[in-house]
Amino acid sequence: MYPKEYVDYLVHFHGDRDYFECHEILEEYWKKTDPGNKDSIWVGLILLAVSAYHHRRKNFHGARKTLEKAIPIFKSHSNSIFQLGINEEKFTELLRNRLQLINKNQAYESFALPIDDLDLQQLCIDTCKEYGYIWGDESNMENKELVHRHMLRDRTSVIEERYQAQLAKRGGE
Repeated sequence: MYPKEYVDYLVHFHGDRDYFECHEILEEYWKKTDPGNKDSIWVGLILLAVSAYHHRRKNFHGARKTLEKAIPIFKSHSNSIFQLGINEEKFTELLRNRLQLINKNQAYESFALPIDDLDLQQLCIDTCKEYGYIWGDESNMENKELVHRHMLRDRTSVIEERYQAQLAKRGGE
């Protein structure tokens, strides 16, 4: 019923709180299913994970900027939010509250997306167990590999992909 990538996104979002992995998972899915559409619901969810990642690292500017980009996407996709098993009203309130925290430079706190579909939630809880995570666990702020993952990862493939894109662009001129 739901794409596996979306379930994995939710598992990481609520389990190990690996927001970077949330971004990676849904970006790949978005590129396969709705490439180039920056107003896609998948982009909104990616931006929400990126905002949480920045907020946890006390990068309030980055957290604010990405969340402010996500909110209009969610507003324009209220039906999609419902179809993804999320309570739209509670979700809208959650986003408003997150933005207030960020605007006041208040510390990050783990949070849960308001999932209404109990079957989806149970699937995510079971998948968390398979991965060795606990659904709803707090973010491990001491885990530097989790909190600062973008700084510690191997960027070779990213750099090569950008280089190839530049070459392709130059060839097209």
